[in-house]
Amino acid sequence: MVIPVPLIISSVLSKIGIGDPASSAIEKVLWNIRLPRIILASLAGIGLSLAGLSFQSLFANPLATPDTLGVASGSSFGACLGILMGFSLRGIQLMALALGLVAVSITWVCGRQKGRGTTTIVLSGIIIGSLFNALVSLVKYVADTETQLPSITYWLMGSMSGKGYSTLTIGSPLIVLGIVLLFLMRWRLNILPLSDDEAKASGTDIKKLRIAVIVIATALTASCVSMCGQIGWVGLIVPHICRMALGNSHEKLVPSSISIGATFLVVVDTMSRTIATSEIPISVLTALLGAPFFIVLMKKNGGWTL
Repeated sequence: MVIPVPLIISSVLSKIGIGDPASSAIEKVLWNIRLPRIILASLAGIGLSLAGLSFQSLFANPLATPDTLGVASGSSFGACLGILMGFSLRGIQLMALALGLVAVSITWVCGRQKGRGTTTIVLSGIIIGSLFNALVSLVKYVADTETQLPSITYWLMGSMSGKGYSTLTIGSPLIVLGIVLLFLMRWRLNILPLSDDEAKASGTDIKKLRIAVIVIATALTASCVSMCGQIGWVGLIVPHICRMALGNSHEKLVPSSISIGATFLVVVDTMSRTIATSEIPISVLTALLGAPFFIVLMKKNGGWTL
């Protein structure tokens, strides 16, 4: 349903007591369907962007994202397991969060060893991600082919469709809390890529800071995955766009990741439901748009930067 801009403006003005409201059908579409979807896309874009930014700084590696560190795969397995067991949305979200934390913890333990570079962490994340992807496949294999399997398969491809205020009420608090915490501690994120000795010289308890960032970034990823499925590339593309434009100071990177991440996913979600007769899974579009765009950015700027 295409709603003309003048009707959208009049409907918004009517909410603050100026003018008459539009027809009931338009009001329902705008406020019960479109608005929750826009809010969800914005929160998911912000959450995934900040999670990617945090992991890149934490591991001092430009390839570190929720996808490459196994967090997204672990959260996906938790959510799929919750769907298989018939949990409510809150239960699915808790399962996604728990398994996401398990995945990133295993990645950290396997990759963070003396004498090994940060590349080992990314390689460990890829291995752990493959393990959890195999577990997702196992869940799909044992799921009921008539009811559970279609839901799991469609959900894994990522979608904002059919999400209302009830979904936002359950899934958004962790994202909002994570956004606020990372914004408040944005200047401390500059310390993350430093060595332990350099971090101690700044008077910061680097171990507590790293644990806090891991928990926050994992909670952001798990909440996004639990509400709208697995959406790739956002946590890799957006932070790099911000770094290439603004440098490496997190005082600028965090606010810019918030604005660009929200805008990017809202635009992609709008494209997913308008460029074809049926809605295209959003993860398909993020990959089709993100991979070529990232290659162009990399070529233009001389490679990855951190």
